[in-house]
Amino acid sequence: MACRRLLFPAFLAACLLATACAHQSEPEASTAPPPMTEPKAPAETPPPAETTPLPEAEATPVACTDPRPQACTMDYRPVCATRDTGIRCVTTPCPSSEQKTFGNACSACGDPKVSQYVKGECPAG
Repeated sequence: MACRRLLFPAFLAACLLATACAHQSEPEASTAPPPMTEPKAPAETPPPAETTPLPEAEATPVACTDPRPQACTMDYRPVCATRDTGIRCVTTPCPSSEQKTFGNACSACGDPKVSQYVKGECPAG
């Protein structure tokens, strides 16, 4: 009789767990950066790529959203970010933003002054 008293709660717990797992929904797509992974060992530095205009799809600006990332991986997939300079002119127009190359999108959006970015390095000049 004591055995039956112990088996019922265990059976009930197993059924509830199986039911909960079966009804879990798929996670929604997120715009958050991917979770951190172990950095790969650095390979030989490839020669610098020639600068070519980006295809239209890659030149589409991507806005940084809140919450901003607190930590990023060190992978190198350069982006050209639009960064607020903090300069505000009263009498004449002046640049209130600048273009700056970041190592990847996560590190660009980790800077609170960055509003958006496009894939690839910023043009020299």
